[in-house]
Amino acid sequence: MNRDLIGYLFKTNAIRVCPKDKPFWYTSGKIGPYYVNTHFLYGSEEKANELLALIDRLKDDKMSCSEEFHRVTKENYMTDEVYRGTIDALTSYAVENFDIEKVDYVSGGERRDWFFSFMVADLLGKPHITLFKDLSAVICENGESKQAIDLEGANILHVADLITTASSYERAWVPAIQKINGNMKWSLVVVDRLQGGGEVLESLGVESHTLVSIDPGVFEKAREAGYIDDAQLRLVLDYMRDPETTMKEFLRANPGFLKQALSGDAKTAQRAMLLVQNNFYDVKSYIKDI
Repeated sequence: MNRDLIGYLFKTNAIRVCPKDKPFWYTSGKIGPYYVNTHFLYGSEEKANELLALIDRLKDDKMSCSEEFHRVTKENYMTDEVYRGTIDALTSYAVENFDIEKVDYVSGGERRDWFFSFMVADLLGKPHITLFKDLSAVICENGESKQAIDLEGANILHVADLITTASSYERAWVPAIQKINGNMKWSLVVVDRLQGGGEVLESLGVESHTLVSIDPGVFEKAREAGYIDDAQLRLVLDYMRDPETTMKEFLRANPGFLKQALSGDAKTAQRAMLLVQNNFYDVKSYIKDI
């Protein structure tokens, strides 16, 4: 199933690798060779964006939105092979690795966790706790919602799309569960970017579990399956070993890349300006006319 999931991630562009000479611009102003948009496993980027738009329209009505999110994701589960395969993989992992009798609730946080948490809760036969960024929580069970007030020490499995540094858990999801006297015992994510999130969860008393870790093996399997070529694989592996040096060497060898970005579309130019202003990769020492 891990190999199937890797196929899903690349087929849907949930993991997207750049051409060898065109790294992506990240929001921070840094550059890198790949993006991870796990929510594209909903079936496609288009379908994922449609669900995000629906969530944004409905999420302020906290007492009724959960039923609609559950209905829509269940309908997609019945019709989309990629999404169904992903949800089945999450559910199977939970059954094989946790004592499901000890799981009292499945939770998911605003917004992208909801792509996965509602259907995992459904298939495990557990009530769903819909967590919002303001730390409020709603329990959805048997098509009805109620405000979560006191869970009386119940055990929670949190299902999410992605973990990086676990900042959302630390800032919102764990405090929201603690606020209603619950115990977030487990976290299960589709993708772990291996940026320290697992260690943060451990410090919070949460067991960290994942289906796919973004390590060299993921990209090596993608190359074997023909999703990326040798040049893309080399760039990614170099970046994973030493992201700062790899991107510094790229900019030094390709000064036109930054200059073109600075005169490009508004979003790209803004990110390129952040790179210059913050002197990422010590760029001012070798690209003088910027």
